[in-house]
Amino acid sequence: MTTVILVRHGQTAWNVNERFRGQEDVPLDEVGVRQAQLTAERIARQWAPAAVYCSPLSRARVTAETIGKRCGVVAQVDRMLSDIDYGSWQGLTPEEARRRYPRQMRRWQSGSRWACPPGGEPLRAVQRRCLDAVLNIAWRHPEDVVVAVAHTVVNRLVLLGALGVGLRHFWHIGQDPCAVNVVEIEKRSFTLQSVNDTCHLTAEQET
Repeated sequence: MTTVILVRHGQTAWNVNERFRGQEDVPLDEVGVRQAQLTAERIARQWAPAAVYCSPLSRARVTAETIGKRCGVVAQVDRMLSDIDYGSWQGLTPEEARRRYPRQMRRWQSGSRWACPPGGEPLRAVQRRCLDAVLNIAWRHPEDVVVAVAHTVVNRLVLLGALGVGLRHFWHIGQDPCAVNVVEIEKRSFTLQSVNDTCHLTAEQET
């Protein structure tokens, strides 16, 4: 059995201002860097990962490198974990996208299986890609704990696939910056152990 610690990257300025990020290489902000450090401490304390994989985008890669350094593992880029291509929405706020592309935004916000940003990547295609990525990682590490650092869209789609539920539930899964999700995989069968765990971030805020 493979245990996949699925992590969302730390905070960026476009998370705070709520803009579609996608393939735009938006870096971690100061808060995001600290979140990555706290996540690395939590993972090193609780697990001993054999490998760390990540999206090529710097917000995920820097988060993964921080985790890898703390755990004594070199982070490896897996392009299949990259964020969705938002096409014409990239860089827009949701309100701007609603004004310019009302029909496509209605599909997006309803979790329709036909949801696709104009000129971008269909949600169904992203799910196939990211599920293949996680299953390939599990195949390479059949008895290990591994970390995969990706994005809110990627992580939600992996978790929906793990639960075997449709895209209409896309918005029912929380994925905060540097959230930790634990998924066990055995013979292509998923068991979801935890979702959107950010206790390692809130503990510092309370002290």
